[in-house]
Amino acid sequence: MLGWVGRICADKAAQGHDITVYNLGIRGQTSAEIARRWPAEARPRLASLPFSQRRLVFSFGANDAAQNRPPEETRTSTEAILDHAQSVAPTLLIGPAPIADTPSAESHLRHLTEMMAEVSRNKGVPFLPILSPLQRDSAWISEALANDGAHPGAGGYAALARLIGNWQPWQDWFS
Repeated sequence: MLGWVGRICADKAAQGHDITVYNLGIRGQTSAEIARRWPAEARPRLASLPFSQRRLVFSFGANDAAQNRPPEETRTSTEAILDHAQSVAPTLLIGPAPIADTPSAESHLRHLTEMMAEVSRNKGVPFLPILSPLQRDSAWISEALANDGAHPGAGGYAALARLIGNWQPWQDWFS
């Protein structure tokens, strides 16, 4: 199945952009786990490129909410990730997606979205909140419910890819 990462990058490749993508997501990982592992995984992939040709996009938070991790842990992880990432490459942050089968997580997700937006703003990193738009997207919700509650099918991923693909900071990287 082609997720949102593959979709937005395939779109840019079809427009003639030379793009290599590595999706380093691991299902179920929290922001703290991502903060610990991403530098070692990104380093060998980016080492041969000049800073001007590197890009990093992060998206996390849903697993923090699903596992009821303390918001302060997510804040600390977000700050650490963004601080390090900006020294490695221009960076974007995409907020947490809905967990369709766990309505009790909604307030946690909203809090994390607001906190991540604040941290991103303070660090000068563009942030895209996706929680509300995807909660209103019937394909995302129905497909996630038919799957594991968090991961949709093609229609849901296409909806998320449209949100990101139309986001000005993403578009600016290719202009």
